[in-house]
Amino acid sequence: MKALTSSLRLQFHKGFTLEDAVPLVPYFAKLGISHLYASPLLEARPGSMHGYDVVDPTRINPELGGEPALRKLVAALREQGMGMILDIVSNHMAVGGPHNPWWLELLEWGQRSRYANFFDIQWHSPDPMLEGQLLLPFLGSDYGQALQQGDLPLRYEPSTGSFHVEHYEHRFPICPPDYAELLNTSDAPALKLLAERFAALADDPNACLNARPLQASLATLGEAEHALAPVLAAYDSTTEAGLQRLHALLEKQHYRLASWRTAADDIDWRRFFDINELGGLRVERAEVLEATHAKIFELVSEGLVDGLRIDHIDGLADPRGYCRQLRRRVDSLLDRRPAGTEVDFFPIYVEKILGPEEHLHTDWSVDGTTGYEFMNQVSLLQTDPAGEGQLKACREEASGRTSDFMEEARAARELVLGGTLAGDFETVAQALLKVARNDLMSRDLTLGAIRRALQALIVHFPVYRTYLTPCGRPAADEPFFQQALEGARGQLAEGDWPVLDYLARWLGGEPWRALPPGRARRDLRYAGIRFQQLTSPAAAKAVEDTAFYRSAVLLSRNDVGFDPQLFSAPAEDFHAAALDRQQHFPHNLLTTATHDHKRGEDSRARLAVLSERGRWYSALLSHWRAMASSLRTEQANGYAPSGGDEALLYQAVLGSWPLDLAADDTQALEQYCERLLEWRRKALREAKLASTWSAPNEAYEQACADYLKALLTTDKGSDWRASVVAAVNLIAPGGAVNSLGQCLLRMTTPGIPDLYQGDEYWDWSLVDPDNRRPVDYTARERALAEMPARPAELVTQWRDGRVKHALIAAVLNVRQRYPQLFTEGEYQPLEVRGERAGNVLAFARRHGEQCAVVIVPRLCSGLAGGTDELLIDADQWGDTHVVLPKSLALPANLKGLFCHGTVRTDDTVAIAEALKDFPVNLFLPAI
Repeated sequence: MKALTSSLRLQFHKGFTLEDAVPLVPYFAKLGISHLYASPLLEARPGSMHGYDVVDPTRINPELGGEPALRKLVAALREQGMGMILDIVSNHMAVGGPHNPWWLELLEWGQRSRYANFFDIQWHSPDPMLEGQLLLPFLGSDYGQALQQGDLPLRYEPSTGSFHVEHYEHRFPICPPDYAELLNTSDAPALKLLAERFAALADDPNACLNARPLQASLATLGEAEHALAPVLAAYDSTTEAGLQRLHALLEKQHYRLASWRTAADDIDWRRFFDINELGGLRVERAEVLEATHAKIFELVSEGLVDGLRIDHIDGLADPRGYCRQLRRRVDSLLDRRPAGTEVDFFPIYVEKILGPEEHLHTDWSVDGTTGYEFMNQVSLLQTDPAGEGQLKACREEASGRTSDFMEEARAARELVLGGTLAGDFETVAQALLKVARNDLMSRDLTLGAIRRALQALIVHFPVYRTYLTPCGRPAADEPFFQQALEGARGQLAEGDWPVLDYLARWLGGEPWRALPPGRARRDLRYAGIRFQQLTSPAAAKAVEDTAFYRSAVLLSRNDVGFDPQLFSAPAEDFHAAALDRQQHFPHNLLTTATHDHKRGEDSRARLAVLSERGRWYSALLSHWRAMASSLRTEQANGYAPSGGDEALLYQAVLGSWPLDLAADDTQALEQYCERLLEWRRKALREAKLASTWSAPNEAYEQACADYLKALLTTDKGSDWRASVVAAVNLIAPGGAVNSLGQCLLRMTTPGIPDLYQGDEYWDWSLVDPDNRRPVDYTARERALAEMPARPAELVTQWRDGRVKHALIAAVLNVRQRYPQLFTEGEYQPLEVRGERAGNVLAFARRHGEQCAVVIVPRLCSGLAGGTDELLIDADQWGDTHVVLPKSLALPANLKGLFCHGTVRTDDTVAIAEALKDFPVNLFLPAI
């Protein structure tokens, strides 16, 4: 099997199955891919387009072709010497609906279920109405209303001999001992006999197992379905008597049905963020890990999977413990793999968003992250600091809101903590109150004071979470906690400062192992874990899903894993990050596009050009707003769209406008408009200013949709569209150079380059689901087969995307020829001198006698002089050159991957010569 030198992420679903990928494997191999990187493959909710909503972790999703299709795909990969990396979901499962057998048994039996400890449930809620019950916030209306309207009918399933209450797609099972009440209502003697046996289950310690034969007996009674019809009718809740009977029956269950709106305040089980249909798992328990990972471990031991990617690692109670345990289990299985599937290196990656100055802990036994931080590093490198002031002023003028991203983010954190995550917040506050009551010195602390201090602490948290151990907060996490404490003190009145001091102790400053075993230790540990599991979704919902849609100074700086508060960074910072990565995580994944990105990698690269043309963009924004002013709708609270939403739309258009979209192409404009309308709706609701998911402002949303349609599809917007095409044509060449630069950096800096599906060509996609559209692999296969040998044609016809395709194929194949050079080779920043030194980044990779030099331009939009060319005239570079240290021991001639001939070094490489044939270049010793 080939060494891991690159990966290709594929999103599998019913429209693109494992079988569909088989004939594409030869193309991926020719492209230079060593490993496919598959989205989750375990059985998910029917129709899932992403696979993160697993309902049965014990088998491969039949919608994807099941295990036979997986084996066929892996066989095809092995023929090409390729491997498979698999994305797995350890944090949660899909709940609700009729498809998750573990969840349904849990609802059926409550704490007596085998799965009672699998899900992260607070069985002893401070709310007496929820003691021993799960709140199920799945109803479309209030519980009483749903009963009255007959939206919770009692059903009998004759194939299984079971009873349940139905609510649209949801199924809520009735606990088998309660069947006695239902069966006794019937006049059929056989049913009354079974009723006695069902009633006996109430005191049976093995009731979960013994109920199944009884249900099977009920199912085999031919008269049961007919005899039970009047029983079901008696529980018809549209009648007063039926309503009381059904309500009484439901009150006995191990769950309490409620409106979906109650989840925010009253939820007593952990979800994935604020999604009611995804329930958190307690994978820190050995039995849960083994049950949920059994199929994964089987695939590893059978040689079908060669690496793992762990989704949402920050959702787990103990990420470090989980990762170390997973590594031990995986390593123990590698010796069992069949001959021919042995691997020297089995990577484990974690999906982790790193905050400013944060580094992945080195003691987790993993090989790095999925690469969001690399996306951010490239974006910072390609953003011009000169444009920050102008773009911030432009944003403030258009929106009337602050351009300070942290101010927006903190306001958003307060919003989500008091809104969709209020129930989770209250769980932590109540847990801390218990801790306070365990100590005489803190027993007088009130719940209100704890709530205030806790909220202020989370609002100012600079990272997604810290990682408590029995020994307390790790030293690496301490600065982040102290930063949050300092921010909270600045927000709170002095009277609440002592509470913060207690929180600092309880949330890791006071190790729980220091306490004697007992309630106090358990309470302290529980509070610390739930706090960590709250700060992560609070950050994600506030930053990614709120502030990113409010603060739009420069949309290329608003993406997953980015810190928009930092506008740009110098080349020295990029080099420092690469050196750090080489030292600690040399196999870290490097990505510039994912299934979760807010906009395509090439859209971000194009928008970055706005930082170089701040004054131009400011004038353009004013011009466009004036052109479209008559299309805005006056409403009670102002115009729709607002100035801020209008400016957000304009940047989205500048970044996503297809290069071949003409201002008068009616059909293409209609299709583009549909994509933007979907994005527009999501953007408005995520911002939570004029509309929300829970309470959509239909009038405002419709006005914004009408505005967009008028601009894109009617004669009223013809002049505006012509102006858009002109603006895109002006910034697109600089954006394309940025795209090629980030592409080459991803493939040559320390780490493993990860290519997102279809991104061999330009990617102008919007947020999901737009970034998961079908890929035309036929066109890509044909283009690769017909790739011209010389770069001139590719450069002159750069708009069709083949130039990017050629770069990827060329460099990935070089990586396969020199795997150690790029996976183990030393990274050495190179000095750039001359009048345009600030517009070039250069470095060398060296391993033994092998050496490569990489040269990438940056912030070069102005150097092209407004032409449609990617190549910059040699005169613009002047005397700019890269210094090659003698320690590299390079030969006199270097061969550029995209050069007609060789380049004479003489200890320097002139940029005018190095980039005369191609916008970026990789140099190797001439052979």
